[in-house]
Amino acid sequence: MAEQQSYDVSVGEAKEILADRERGWEGFTQFLTYAILATVIVLLALLLFVA
Repeated sequence: MAEQQSYDVSVGEAKEILADRERGWEGFTQFLTYAILATVIVLLALLLFVA
């Protein structure tokens, strides 16, 4: 059977980890927003110039 792992994390470390995860999530969502916008622009350009 798999053993459970326990981690000893202080309150300060937990807040630092949470802040790091939040920055990562914000970066990911910003990247995703720009990627979707770029995809829409490319699709509109294809619609206008190819079709």
